[in-house]
Amino acid sequence: MTSKQRAYLKSLAMTMEPVIHIGKAGVTPELVQSVEEAIEKRELIKLAVLKNCMEDPRQIAEQISSRTRSETIQIIGKKIVLYRKNRDKPGIMLP
Repeated sequence: MTSKQRAYLKSLAMTMEPVIHIGKAGVTPELVQSVEEAIEKRELIKLAVLKNCMEDPRQIAEQISSRTRSETIQIIGKKIVLYRKNRDKPGIMLP
């Protein structure tokens, strides 16, 4: 992914609200399944790591992106943005 494409996705994610909130349980199989379903439907999703989660957001992003075969676009504070192109019906056209 080029820096121009990454910047475009970051700009789209700025106005988005988090779709999934990660609590004190951290990364569970159920959470990964929820992320998988959301990213399949939307391509670009934002996650929020709640204050009661003791794991590092960077480690969480790495775990989730590897398990869902998605790409981490951005991590700011406790917000994570993930992207995976939908091969069947692409919704976001990258520059």
